[in-house]
Amino acid sequence: MAFTTMNADLQPAQDQVALASNYLQWTDSGAANFADFAQQYLPELYEQEVERFGNRTISGFLRMVGAEMPMTSDQVIWSEQNRLHIAYDTVTVAGNVFTIVLPAANPSHAIRVGNTIVAFDPVTGLTLKGLVTVAATGAAITAVCYTQATWGAIAGAANVRIFVYGSDFQKGQAGMQGAVEPILTTFENKPIIIKDRYEVSGSDTAQIGWVEIATEDGSSGFLWYLKAESETRLRYEDYLEMVMVEGELDTQAIPISGGGTQGMFAALQARGNVYAGFAGAAAPGAGALGDFDQILQQLDKQGAIEENMLFLDRGTALDFDDMIGAQAGGGYAAASSVSYGLFDNSDEMALNFGFTGFRRGSYDFYKTDWKYLNDASTRGMVDNIKGVLIPAGTSTVYDQMLGQNIRRPFLHVRYRASQTDDRRMKSWITGSVGGAYTSDLDAMEIHYLSERCLCVQAANNFVLFTD
Repeated sequence: MAFTTMNADLQPAQDQVALASNYLQWTDSGAANFADFAQQYLPELYEQEVERFGNRTISGFLRMVGAEMPMTSDQVIWSEQNRLHIAYDTVTVAGNVFTIVLPAANPSHAIRVGNTIVAFDPVTGLTLKGLVTVAATGAAITAVCYTQATWGAIAGAANVRIFVYGSDFQKGQAGMQGAVEPILTTFENKPIIIKDRYEVSGSDTAQIGWVEIATEDGSSGFLWYLKAESETRLRYEDYLEMVMVEGELDTQAIPISGGGTQGMFAALQARGNVYAGFAGAAAPGAGALGDFDQILQQLDKQGAIEENMLFLDRGTALDFDDMIGAQAGGGYAAASSVSYGLFDNSDEMALNFGFTGFRRGSYDFYKTDWKYLNDASTRGMVDNIKGVLIPAGTSTVYDQMLGQNIRRPFLHVRYRASQTDDRRMKSWITGSVGGAYTSDLDAMEIHYLSERCLCVQAANNFVLFTD
């Protein structure tokens, strides 16, 4: 038998002190490894994990801007008003005949004989006014121009825009014939079932610890803590919000899922306002302000809701800060007395280069960062959605469950619930471990379930910022 020769000259010591001369190595013998004698000491162990990604949850957006309300059906349907005034933006003119391009669902116009109209050709910029003389059922009307014998360049144009501004009748002429019936636009969405599950074997539950907690309301006690289950729950709670934001309807001929649901992004791309390239290639400040004024002009054409929330990613939020800062005193770099005097000429005062709110035109805006758009494991890794503008208004509707009129935000969540089952956020335990004895499985299974959908009402007042 061959013996391993130690390269060190071991010398026993009288006291139990770890020295280089009395240390038996745990690694291979040899001079190169002899200095690694500290392995006998236990490592210094931090009891808490290092939160290198900070608060990893991204939920909270819908709680800030919306509400949650129960429903009992497989579908939620709501109606939205159309515009009050009569206007058409795609009209072909031949002589005095105006042919209106109408949707298949509503193949007849609402213009009547005696109405006065404004006609505008966006190509030439020509605007003329006239009187409707024939308004048969269908898509065509006949109108004569007030100021000239013909409609000039409009007479042979396409994509003409017209709107009704009143009526004009002669003395003794019969009154207005017919009536205009309002047509409501109906939208719908369906709830989606969101599930998750965690499992731990019976043997591993012996390693679970108890954590003492104290809350702001004065209550305290112990919680049975299982880290993996805790993270599963946090991740699932984030999914409840992410599905409402990212959801898509299943439009396949053969459905591949439970049918899907229309999330906020899909709703805004379908019937909201989408602004691509905010600030564009222009320098921050004046360029961004010009872009923002275009958005205001679009809001003027919609509901013109005064208060709005801006939820932005980091880059767009900084564009807004630069845009606002560039307007006062020539920008941050300007050392004007007006700007600097706000800080009492103190060189110890920290400057705040960010803005949380501002007013432009007749609108108030409140700006905040949206973590979901910045997180590298969510939209931060895709980076094609830059932010969203959400109106702070509400709508009044009759709630059948409550039996009364209620006010609800334009953006809100509906979840399935009844007197026997509330599916807003369910969790239950199965198996034969942890107090649940429902099967012979030597494990504890924790299940999560929710059934919900998002209602995006008055989407024409929302703005989605994209790259």
